[in-house]
Amino acid sequence: MTQLEQYRREIDRIDRELVALFLERMAVTGQVGVYKQQRGIPVLDAQREKEVIAAKTAMTDDPARKADLAHLYEAIMAISRRQQRQLVKEGLEDPGYAAWVSDMARARAPVQNPRVVYQGEPGCYSEEAAVGFFGAEVNSRGCPWFSDVFQALEAGEADYAVLPIENSSTGSIRQVYDLLAQYRYSIVGEYEVKVEHCLMALPGVAMEEIRTVYSHEQGLMQSERFLDAHRDWTRVPTLDTAGSAKQVSETGDRTAAAICSRRAAALYGLHILVEGTNYNSANHTRFVVVSPVPELRQGRDKISALFHLPHQSGSLHEILTIFAVQGLNLLKLESRPIPGRSWEYLFFLEFSGDLAAPGMDGVLHELSQLASEMRILGNFPSYEGVR
Repeated sequence: MTQLEQYRREIDRIDRELVALFLERMAVTGQVGVYKQQRGIPVLDAQREKEVIAAKTAMTDDPARKADLAHLYEAIMAISRRQQRQLVKEGLEDPGYAAWVSDMARARAPVQNPRVVYQGEPGCYSEEAAVGFFGAEVNSRGCPWFSDVFQALEAGEADYAVLPIENSSTGSIRQVYDLLAQYRYSIVGEYEVKVEHCLMALPGVAMEEIRTVYSHEQGLMQSERFLDAHRDWTRVPTLDTAGSAKQVSETGDRTAAAICSRRAAALYGLHILVEGTNYNSANHTRFVVVSPVPELRQGRDKISALFHLPHQSGSLHEILTIFAVQGLNLLKLESRPIPGRSWEYLFFLEFSGDLAAPGMDGVLHELSQLASEMRILGNFPSYEGVR
């Protein structure tokens, strides 16, 4: 027998003992669940779990092993909580879970020849995303403000909205997140657009004539390094990039320029002075397709959810532990303050998965039981275009 085989046999012996001890521990955990059920005691005892982890990590002086023990016992206790909740049925009637079940009961098939709204003027990146997702013949129109887009859905004037949710250079679009929290609509798809900003002006205008530059605040931010080389230019934010091109075209102001897409330059008859003003050449904006009615499209592999967590120590950590224990890939975590409630936050999470997959129902139950509020925003196919 080689030395390696001896090591493996020793590991197998230890593993058998670990399995037996784990099963013994879970049997006792079940008895604890019965006790809690009989006395109406909540499953989670955050202080007790902290004390357990502190006691176990104190058994070694090795910092690396301390961290490993902490992770081990976090996973063990998460499994124990799940077993106890299945017995106690804590939070079974949670409104967040019930709302999701109700949403699935009214889910529709994708609308054929849909009416689509976006924020901005024709030629903006949102329109480009609408064309990319729905096709070149899409029946789409722009709205001045993000709130107008949601109101168009609410009024039944459109079947879908296409909205930017994050940019690879400047991060999340906070207004869209806030509106997603406000309206009980569903995300049914996503699309990415490569952002290639250009500086454009009226035909015949030279760089030396420029005094004012117009663009959406994101366009100005993403072109900040370029604009910093022209400190004498006044930067003026507008409602959208294409709207800035339209404004320059309609005013006929030879001292004005706009930062937007080549598509907008062609549409509004402007001349491109500089291409690629954005400092990040790998600049992409991710758009979500929002529907007033839930859908479960073919190829869905991404889940978006909103959580309001209890204002207590460890509540977010416990939610995240569920993803680790269940083997779910957490793709994004975003927080937004709750208006009128100081230092309380909504958390937007995206993770991989199909809500119709076996076992996912139990995951949703556990998540809903831990959160003060849980809302599934959608389950949709992730964008797989060329980046």
